[in-house]
Amino acid sequence: MTPTQIKSHSHPIIVAENLAKTVLTAEGTLHILSSIDLIINSGESIAIIGESGSGKSTLIGLLAGLDTSTSGSISLNGLDITKMNEDGRAAIRNELIGFVFQSFQLLQGLTALENVMLPLELRGDKKAKAIASRLLERVGLAHRLSHTPKQLSGGEQQRVALARAFATQPKILFADEPTGNLDSKTGASIIDLLFELNSENQTTLILVTHDAHLAARCERTIKIEAGQQV
Repeated sequence: MTPTQIKSHSHPIIVAENLAKTVLTAEGTLHILSSIDLIINSGESIAIIGESGSGKSTLIGLLAGLDTSTSGSISLNGLDITKMNEDGRAAIRNELIGFVFQSFQLLQGLTALENVMLPLELRGDKKAKAIASRLLERVGLAHRLSHTPKQLSGGEQQRVALARAFATQPKILFADEPTGNLDSKTGASIIDLLFELNSENQTTLILVTHDAHLAARCERTIKIEAGQQV
């Protein structure tokens, strides 16, 4: 498959070529992903869809440098992460990438404000508190700064997670089933907010979902079936 570029005015920010992931099991070699070719341009919104177990979350893990491929190459913003060690990939993630997970992944012992400040503090940003406060206000949680995750509803926790994801102004945002643990009304408001923030920040959005209606809000859809693009 020859990847096609969608926006002539933007540049490729993610390029994957002949990407494959296999694991050895008692029954033999299991092919989780094979022959994946992708070009994703800066500022695009992409939905990756597929049934549970199709390999879409594995693909996200590889593209984000959270996992390593068996073969093939991945370039993020011109840098080949398949040639890097874990420290190198971690540095790239810290510089380029934000994450929103289905399970929120907030630190339970920290307040909403502290959770959003954390990635900024890890960078040594002296304006961490001001930036985190502004973002929490932007997502409608100015009155919840000192609350811990246990004191917040699921929707509120995901709003904190969105604020944290955008805190470092990432070039790429990976959202893995971001409404999976929310009711439909709350989920819809979270998605509206996600797309608003994405547009405001001109971020490249990679959204993993099994929801066709949600996928339709993205500019392009990539379908994964049994580890292969279709």
